[in-house]
Amino acid sequence: MAGKSTGLKRQLSLFSLIAIAAGAVLGGWLAEAPYWFELTGAGAAFIFPILAIILIPIALAFSELASVLPFSSSVDVWSSNAMNPTVGWVTQWLFFLVQVVEPPLVAFIFVTAADFFIDVPGPAKPLIAIGIIVVWYIFSNFNIELTGKLAIILFIVMVSITVGNAIYYLSSGHWEFTNISDHGGFFPHGIYGAVAAASALVLKFIGFAMTPTMIQETKFPAKKMIIVILAGLFIPAAVYVLATVAISGLAPHDVIANLSVPEPELVGQLGMPAIIGLLAILAGLLYAFTTLMGFWTSSARVLYGASQLRQLPPWFARTNRHGQPYIANIVVLAFGIFFAAFTGSNWVEYTYSLSVVAAGAVYFLGCLAAYRLRDKRPEWARPFRSPAGKPIFALGMLISAAITIIGVTLLPPNAWPPIIAYIIIGALIPLAMKQYRTHVDPGYTPVVLTPEDVQKIEE
Repeated sequence: MAGKSTGLKRQLSLFSLIAIAAGAVLGGWLAEAPYWFELTGAGAAFIFPILAIILIPIALAFSELASVLPFSSSVDVWSSNAMNPTVGWVTQWLFFLVQVVEPPLVAFIFVTAADFFIDVPGPAKPLIAIGIIVVWYIFSNFNIELTGKLAIILFIVMVSITVGNAIYYLSSGHWEFTNISDHGGFFPHGIYGAVAAASALVLKFIGFAMTPTMIQETKFPAKKMIIVILAGLFIPAAVYVLATVAISGLAPHDVIANLSVPEPELVGQLGMPAIIGLLAILAGLLYAFTTLMGFWTSSARVLYGASQLRQLPPWFARTNRHGQPYIANIVVLAFGIFFAAFTGSNWVEYTYSLSVVAAGAVYFLGCLAAYRLRDKRPEWARPFRSPAGKPIFALGMLISAAITIIGVTLLPPNAWPPIIAYIIIGALIPLAMKQYRTHVDPGYTPVVLTPEDVQKIEE
């Protein structure tokens, strides 16, 4: 499998990375829709585009940094240059949590879909999720071009189904505005519900920040990463608006909130053609699989990038003949199986809550890096230069801090043990690397990549 290490290969087109980014953000809404309606009813249709707009300052910071320092280590190399390698590792470790927790969680969407047809026994549920994870692990070791082409196909099919179904619901005669207006309106739980929903639904956009980790595998200039990142925000926002409006008019929000998989269940209850419900399930599974693909790829690149900076052993930067970091893929597989096996308890739910806090912290450090590098390295070429510059990065820091603070207040008490465990592991890794350098490879000293290293990496 391993053979000679070939390095990452540039095989991702602009459209393929857009498909990966947007698909990853769309995620598992087939099973999550009840939670949206429980929090805020049809008002989610307003919250999604508002969140996309609010996240623009962070998107601009990440886009500028990706054009200046186009490495798989992304947030790590940005923070290392702007602050120091210690802060870089902290940023990378938090970012890894955000990425690696997603594949096993969205794998359970397949369990939800199976449960719609048959009563899946409890012990079998994590096994199904693990099976899905293993299937993608096999695919993850082939050319990244395969992932890109598959993402495009899945993206076109699943969005077409969603749009087609939405148009059908709106014109079916079953859609009634009174299902919204007579049951509390768009925000049945008022401002509190809207704020709570916005705090929770920011989760849905976490995927937009993962795309810079794949920049060493793209066939387009780094300055165009802004197109990918903004597409990762606004394409999903548009799809979410259409889907939310289309579903919300089929039944009162409290009815939808009590359904396991609203679309196919409402199709059955309202006597619509069964094919519509089956298409909804198919689209939901494709969204879930695309999310798994995207976050898996990013998780492996986070490990690969940390190895480039010599913060992890050199094994993580080894690639097979297809240009895939095969050892990093094995580690991601191990994390996926671990998280999936523990989903029977609420441990993964707590870790998922933590990922919101971690994402907010990563966003903050990314915006801070962009802010500091404007002063620290003004001579560096910026193929994409964010408009408004430092003020927009400062605004991004404020937004990021708000995400983190609100996320912390929402964490349940039992979430703290895994948080502490993850922090301890992150602190122990640099200590272990010191021992590695002392006893195995004294010359394996940490490095900080700069724009001058871009060509060297290519070679």
